[in-house]
Amino acid sequence: MAVTQRRGRRIMMTPGELDEFLAEQRTCRVATVSADGRPHVSALWFAWDGTSLWLYSIMRSRRWAQLRHDPRLAVVVDDGEEYGELRGAELSGAAVFVGEAPRTGESCPELDVPERLFARKNFGVDEMPHDGRHAWLRLTPDSIASWDFRKLSGL
Repeated sequence: MAVTQRRGRRIMMTPGELDEFLAEQRTCRVATVSADGRPHVSALWFAWDGTSLWLYSIMRSRRWAQLRHDPRLAVVVDDGEEYGELRGAELSGAAVFVGEAPRTGESCPELDVPERLFARKNFGVDEMPHDGRHAWLRLTPDSIASWDFRKLSGL
């Protein structure tokens, strides 16, 4: 993906920094669009595989229904308390539904890596627990904007 960030290039994360940041963070904010155009934002755990952001969403959520109607979404992952510590990334594109819905653990090779990453990061186990209420969304971003205010001290 080409770098599309015009502003803040001096504080944007390198590809390696972005990968490390997204791999270590746990919670993102997912923005979807309702049928009448109103935005909806919700928090969700995620996994990053180096190319795509994987979201394990409850199927009875407003987010799921809105993405079924309009797959466009934006996701923000951020961290930091003080101004000089703030860092984050905004990823946007279209959601793709992957695997059976609801997810019951049926064989789906495309989900092997994201489920292992998600289970380790969020549950501390090697195998994904399935509850029959969630299903997978993949966001392979069309654009990413990032920032790391810790870089300001070096400017």
